[in-house]
Amino acid sequence: MGKIIALANQKGGVGKTTTTINLAASLATLEKKVLVVDGDPQANASSGLGVDVQDVDSSLYECIIDHVDVHDAIYTTDIESLDIIPSHIDLVGAEIEMLNLKEREKVLSRLLQPIKDDYDYILIDCSPSLGLITVNALTAADSVIIPVQCEYFALEGISKLLNTIKIIKSKLNPRLEIEGFLLTMYDSRLRLANQIYDEVKRHFQELVFKTVIQRNVKLSESPSHGLPVILYDADSTGSKNHLALAKEIINKEVRSER
Repeated sequence: MGKIIALANQKGGVGKTTTTINLAASLATLEKKVLVVDGDPQANASSGLGVDVQDVDSSLYECIIDHVDVHDAIYTTDIESLDIIPSHIDLVGAEIEMLNLKEREKVLSRLLQPIKDDYDYILIDCSPSLGLITVNALTAADSVIIPVQCEYFALEGISKLLNTIKIIKSKLNPRLEIEGFLLTMYDSRLRLANQIYDEVKRHFQELVFKTVIQRNVKLSESPSHGLPVILYDADSTGSKNHLALAKEIINKEVRSER
């Protein structure tokens, strides 16, 4: 049975898409079957995995609004056993079009049900908002990874996200858990980064991943080449960080199954 993990934080620029792309690629490298669902109209996860959005016939939008078969929207990537359901700018309007749908918060959940068993992990890249698509992602997910940028306003808005998660857990998806808080763009030379790390750790304790994602030039460059960092530069810090994160997630699951 596949595990669905949403990557969410309504604050933009915290590394959601970077984490989605590179965690997915790392999990696939560790011989897991992985699907990325690009739930952001900017479609950065799609282009970051080498999908030309202009050439896509069926995206997440068509699945939600036009009821296209989800199998027709799955595209392969350069990494074996890593697939993607791409996004499209049209997804911006989907939230309004979904307002009249029955059980509109559960559209994505129903969509992913037939393919959940085909994958070990399904990662949903959420847009930087708490709109209806993000609510759908959290309703479909088994757990959520919350990337937190090591900067001054890092914890701002997290309480709002946690409140949303709490509401969804009580009303729509009782199995939703927090997979973990992931510290991104970490620079150990900066005192502020270390302060943020300590603060997040103090607040959320065991829920904070041991792995931190450090600032890394190769990690920033790789999406412009349509490649996850593990294909762009396997020896880079960014590649090693995401492999460590993938192993941490797999090990956590193995422990919980015992």
